[in-house]
Amino acid sequence: MMKIIESPRDAMQGITRFIPTETKIDYLNALLKIGYDTLDFGSFVSPRAIPQLKDTAEVLEGLDLSKTDTKLLAIVANTIGGEIAASYSKISYLGFPFSISPTFLKNNINSTIARSIVTTNKLLNICDKNSKTLVVYISMAFGNPYGDKWSVEFVEEWVDILSKLGVKIIALSDTTGESTADTIHSVFSDLIPKYPDVEFGFHLHTTQEMWFERVNAAHAAGCRRFDTVINGIGGCPMSGKELLGNLKTSNFLSFLEQQDCNLKIDKEAFNLAYTKAISVFPNFDFKKNIFVKDINKTND
Repeated sequence: MMKIIESPRDAMQGITRFIPTETKIDYLNALLKIGYDTLDFGSFVSPRAIPQLKDTAEVLEGLDLSKTDTKLLAIVANTIGGEIAASYSKISYLGFPFSISPTFLKNNINSTIARSIVTTNKLLNICDKNSKTLVVYISMAFGNPYGDKWSVEFVEEWVDILSKLGVKIIALSDTTGESTADTIHSVFSDLIPKYPDVEFGFHLHTTQEMWFERVNAAHAAGCRRFDTVINGIGGCPMSGKELLGNLKTSNFLSFLEQQDCNLKIDKEAFNLAYTKAISVFPNFDFKKNIFVKDINKTND
């Protein structure tokens, strides 16, 4: 079964200009009407690290889940955030940004691989106690721009460790655009048959020129869980690299149509949310798919 995980959290997190809480609530409620499997809506991390999402708890209070089957996912960076996120009945999934890159782990959540394994174990316990499900993101799953160790076999080693801990959903992430169609196909085609009890996802940061071949490679290798962003913007502000943007939802939907995959997506609701996105991200040129000015560096 194909799953789309829409990620407005990723779209918003790198923007310095604060998006008003009520604007976020209105936009997210529009996204909830489209028919996605999951909405990656916010994060319970230090506001010093990601000030844009400091109002996640307030946003959550305003979300209406009464007429949607879409589930909510919140990102957490440690057990403190995990305990907070797990206390909310509206949240179904906790997402933890693991990485097989020591450099990126230090940059992103100020952790080490050894400490992140401990955190993963504790988050699994928190999820078990609160009827939540943990989603682990493996950053740098398709290459490493920092010079750290990487290979398909190395990725498999860490998937094996996480699987044995009890992680059931693993999203393989290309955080900085290192992936190629060949590496994507190699990784997914190696892992999916070996770990039938693990649901593998694809969290892709990509240029508009490269999205199709990357998505096609993952799909051909058996991946059926994809993270998207309705306008394609976003990226990790902690990577030290240029924010490439995300897989654009409309591009992915057109891809699925070519594959004769019938998803229950409300096109009218999608168009309404897309229109709202224009006001949420007013400095973004939706036709050219670029920022009119660098809103990541301005407070006006």
